[in-house]
Amino acid sequence: MRKFGLIGFPLSHSFSKKFFTEKFLNEHIPDCEYDLFPIESIDLLPELISQNVGLEGLNVTIPYKLAVLPFLNEVDEAADQIGAVNCIAIQSENGKKLLKGYNTDAYGFEESLKPMLNEQHKKALIFGDGGAAKAVKYVLDKLNMPFIVVTRTPTSNSILYEAVTPELLQEYTVLINTTPLGMSPNIESCPDIPYEVLTEGHLAYDLVYNPEETTFLGKSKAQGASIKNGLEMLYLQAERSWYIWNT
Repeated sequence: MRKFGLIGFPLSHSFSKKFFTEKFLNEHIPDCEYDLFPIESIDLLPELISQNVGLEGLNVTIPYKLAVLPFLNEVDEAADQIGAVNCIAIQSENGKKLLKGYNTDAYGFEESLKPMLNEQHKKALIFGDGGAAKAVKYVLDKLNMPFIVVTRTPTSNSILYEAVTPELLQEYTVLINTTPLGMSPNIESCPDIPYEVLTEGHLAYDLVYNPEETTFLGKSKAQGASIKNGLEMLYLQAERSWYIWNT
């Protein structure tokens, strides 16, 4: 039996388990199972791997995307530059387990963003500067798209929301929300920007996917902007994990 799973803590619900269980069933992929491994400390990872014969791959979620790095034998370029891992391939070599870390957030975001871009989309504003923003910055750098990070508290590498003026929004037409603002159950919240100046030349992308249309996306769409939520990104990164585990 080939085994795969998700590590994190706590793991009250999981898109990944539902996704892979349905994938194995619908695509008639035999002898595979996907389980949840809610480990209270990342130090329990070696024991988890040794106890689960046939474990070939893991997804990694909060709070271990950074903490898992010292346990890996190798990381790919994206994970190295982003500084976070959310997918691990486990291989056996000479009786030892070799762990390679990947970041599929970047792949999922890039592949879901690119079809939305047109010639008007030259520069971006990133709302929030937490873990989710790391993959977004990596992708925008890769696409040679200049960006400004917007935060609620001042930092040396960001501007405050009050600095997002109508004039700035004329130049920065790609708007990316990496914060939890608007996520259920707090669906009324959204990045505090002057939505009334947005146009059909703007693109609003929200990493949040529950609800499907956040207040941020709804207000942007009302002004004619193109919108997209993070659901496709989630599916793409899950499929990328499966690809990694099978190559």
